[in-house]
Amino acid sequence: MAATTNSFLIGNQTKIPSLKPKSISQSFIHFTKPNTINLTTTTRRRTNSVSIRCASASTAVGSEQRVFNFAAGPAALPENVLLKAQSDLYNWRGSGMSVMEMSHRGKEFLSIIQKAETDLRQLLEIPSEYSVLFLQGGATTQFAALPLNLCKPDDSVDYIVTGSWGDKAFKEAQKYCNPKVIWSGKSEKYTKVPSFDGLEQSTHAKYLHICANETIHGVEFKDYPVVGNPDGVLIADMSSNFCSKPVDVSKFGVIYAGAQKNVGPSGVTIVIIRKDLIGNARDITPVMLDYKIHDENSSLYNTPPCFGIYMCGLVFDDLLEQGGLKEVEKKNQRKAELLYNAIDESRGFFRCPVEKSVRSLMNVPFTLEKSELEAEFIKEAAKEKMVQLKGHRSVGGMRASIYNAMPLAGVEKLVAFMKDFQARHA
Repeated sequence: MAATTNSFLIGNQTKIPSLKPKSISQSFIHFTKPNTINLTTTTRRRTNSVSIRCASASTAVGSEQRVFNFAAGPAALPENVLLKAQSDLYNWRGSGMSVMEMSHRGKEFLSIIQKAETDLRQLLEIPSEYSVLFLQGGATTQFAALPLNLCKPDDSVDYIVTGSWGDKAFKEAQKYCNPKVIWSGKSEKYTKVPSFDGLEQSTHAKYLHICANETIHGVEFKDYPVVGNPDGVLIADMSSNFCSKPVDVSKFGVIYAGAQKNVGPSGVTIVIIRKDLIGNARDITPVMLDYKIHDENSSLYNTPPCFGIYMCGLVFDDLLEQGGLKEVEKKNQRKAELLYNAIDESRGFFRCPVEKSVRSLMNVPFTLEKSELEAEFIKEAAKEKMVQLKGHRSVGGMRASIYNAMPLAGVEKLVAFMKDFQARHA
């Protein structure tokens, strides 16, 4: 091809190990504008070369190329968000750079992170007396950061344990303070949430910790307890239901969440913390776990996960475009109702162990009456382009994570498949 077409050929020694043995994927990258990349893929018989060409034609990625991804996290992202990121990838808004290449202290990225925070504040109606931090290390890192920032070694703190993540948070806190499990659902295989009236809270507990939605077990708080100690605060790990519905932030001292379920890719952890709780970290607290450091530096003390924050910002903007979290919650309720009804109306062929009043809108665990068929169910579903339905290794069975980005069509297809599978195997 002529040099002016900006084309090049990868020779016959090129190997693409991810492709199936009988076919090879030939990818074309079309630069339609200085800041736009569109990808199209065709499949043909194996040949001795793979070409990557630049052309002026524009063909956007289509839905038919994608699966319905029921993964618990990293989870599916909205398709329009991915396409927007694709169009910005090569040259963000004429800056001549990708977001992945920007200085985190430059004006371009500052506009990205500031807009992301502004949009999140609007979505959750976050009061001005709260700081929003974009951190790293996953929600698991916050299991240690919380006691290091909020209490002394001998201070009492309370934990309600409704699943694996609440249990892990409690065990980590044992290293740094005096935590107490005031209620645990372990004996009933984490299928319930306690009655708040019967909770025996510690008199001087600095905080009460909950996991608002247990990703593995599919248990979700529909309301929140009030802390017994007037000087204590409520803290919630909201990783797997963050921005899935409205939340009264003022009820909490701290809300924290890994982004990779509902609002972005893995690598970003969001902490919403009441400002009067900042600045009390112990001397032994690592600098990267000190909320004061990150608050004073507007989440830019060190290089943050820039591209991940940019992606979160795109998702926040998309959620606002949908009408905000009240509208998002309605969509999530509709999807969950459809799936739970299919399970409950299957006459025991499918079973969800979670008490109906606290079933998660995000993570739906279920089993088959004939457990020997579960592997076949997962295999057949994958052939129908419904993937990541295998339950967590600690509980088995199946799990459908139906976060914000899962379209209604995905749940409808899963339900139709479940009914067909039952008709063939009941």
